[in-house]
Amino acid sequence: MTPARTEWTEVDSRAYTVDARELRRVAVSALLGTSMEWYDYFLYGLLAALVFNTLFFPELDPVAGTVLALLTFAIGFIARPLGGVLFGHLGDRIGRKRTLIITIVVIGGATGCIGLLPTYDTIGVAAPILLAALRFVQGLSLGGEWSGAVLMAVEHAPPEKKSIYGAMPQFGSPIGTVTSSGVVALVTLLPTEQFEAWGWRIPFLLAFPMLAVAIYLRLRVEESPVFREVLREEVSQEKHRPPVVELFQQAWRRVLLVVATALFASGGFFLMTTYAVNYGTEVLGMAAWVVLVATMAGAALEAGGILVGGRLADRYTPWKVVCGGGLIAVLCAAPLALMLGSGQVWLAAIAIAIGIGLLGLPYGPIGPLFSQLFEGRYRYSGVAVSYNLAGMVGGFVPSLALSLQAGLGETPWSSACSSPPSWR
Repeated sequence: MTPARTEWTEVDSRAYTVDARELRRVAVSALLGTSMEWYDYFLYGLLAALVFNTLFFPELDPVAGTVLALLTFAIGFIARPLGGVLFGHLGDRIGRKRTLIITIVVIGGATGCIGLLPTYDTIGVAAPILLAALRFVQGLSLGGEWSGAVLMAVEHAPPEKKSIYGAMPQFGSPIGTVTSSGVVALVTLLPTEQFEAWGWRIPFLLAFPMLAVAIYLRLRVEESPVFREVLREEVSQEKHRPPVVELFQQAWRRVLLVVATALFASGGFFLMTTYAVNYGTEVLGMAAWVVLVATMAGAALEAGGILVGGRLADRYTPWKVVCGGGLIAVLCAAPLALMLGSGQVWLAAIAIAIGIGLLGLPYGPIGPLFSQLFEGRYRYSGVAVSYNLAGMVGGFVPSLALSLQAGLGETPWSSACSSPPSWR
């Protein structure tokens, strides 16, 4: 579907004196900041699938405990639209830079605190409640992080390179996947008793030193020139309506377009990571490190797809690349599901890797695509709210898939494949 507008606004098209050094600094800051955010976010999903059922829901049936653990994963997605409204408002009012410093501090602190959290055996029912609360804080922060990072990159870039620079924050997804999967793969090599006692905490505690680096980088970048220009115009015209109000008054159709587009990427990704990790280990009996290596290989393929997608979008326009890449992923869905349920370890691992990798091509240009749909004065709110509404729905995909699996039998993606043989 072609968006209503594919031209950048007048404010975006003006010439700005952003030197090459500043542009690189913005790109690196956006990349490393979102890498940390996605590391924190994906890390929770991996450990929710692997161990949280026994640590925080030990009184329940193993399947029910896993479903609840994955539901705490989904709680973060409920918070994302709220974070989109909150941080979208701040980003459109106090600036992209200051808002991004707030978001990185919030999610880094919440992730580190999960690593310090007592388990059910220590404090009882308070443990899963605190876990869910910290997950909610993670989601609240992510609701404003990705959107602001994309806007900083896009609004600093020259018109002919907006897509490739706007794709930089998307690399945070595969980098976050590789680092979180790699760290979790290492700690799962510990004896089971040590892993469940203290090993699972290590990946979360690493968020603290990462946070220090991210804050340093973000303090060094300049505010978006587009935001500075918009701020001057709003002061001169005395506009005081909340950005989110103006968003739904002026661009509600574009909000729906972004939600529909982003839902495909969000749901598909978490189906191929969080649910696939649980399915591979619990149903197929695959070693945890094998599934995690498959997700890391998929992240590498995804990174290649993001790079190609960003370059193609600067040449052919973002919406064409997003639609074409999405169509390819849809056509490959059924064969990949059959591979996952084939009963062969190497086929299942390849299916996970390819499934994640295919999402890179349409994922690369979505930031620039979404950015160009909204006016600068409510752009942060537009991208954050609509993108995270889709993310909220996508976050429930692993829990829904696991519930269908429990009701219909141990089948990958339930409706797509027949039951695989036992590998245990």
